[in-house]
Amino acid sequence: MDPQIYNAILLVAAALLVVSFLITLWRIVTGPNSLDRLIGMDGFTAMFQCALATYMCWSLNTTVVSAMLVIALLGFISTVSVTRFRKRDNQ
Repeated sequence: MDPQIYNAILLVAAALLVVSFLITLWRIVTGPNSLDRLIGMDGFTAMFQCALATYMCWSLNTTVVSAMLVIALLGFISTVSVTRFRKRDNQ
């Protein structure tokens, strides 16, 4: 594949990730209740993993795979623990 086309595709992917980060950040800040904020944080961790994968494709360096695994596990554990002990917002 032509390196210019490859870099252009990665640039488009990075730009879409930045836009999605901003939209998710807006949802986290202005969410009407804590469940919306929790879903936003879960999406934020998933998008961070996608950003690391895009970085891996750009730099051709696979040393961030372990960081991606840790982020995935921490995101899962935090989501499960928060939903387990979550109380309703109006109480």
